[in-house]
Amino acid sequence: MSVFSKTMRVGLLAACAVSLSGCVVGTVVGAAVDVGVEVVKVPFKVGKGIYDVVKDDETPEPKKE
Repeated sequence: MSVFSKTMRVGLLAACAVSLSGCVVGTVVGAAVDVGVEVVKVPFKVGKGIYDVVKDDETPEPKKE
């Protein structure tokens, strides 16, 4: 195997590794953002649940004439 062929293979391997590492970083960042968004949503869901329990659900009866 010539030196040129080895150099090309190493260069191609390095280029693939660099390009794939960008995908991995994007995936990790995307997952972290999704988790962060869900963590922020939880207090609102809990607050809505408490509000639904506390609020008056009785409907006013229609007046009979």
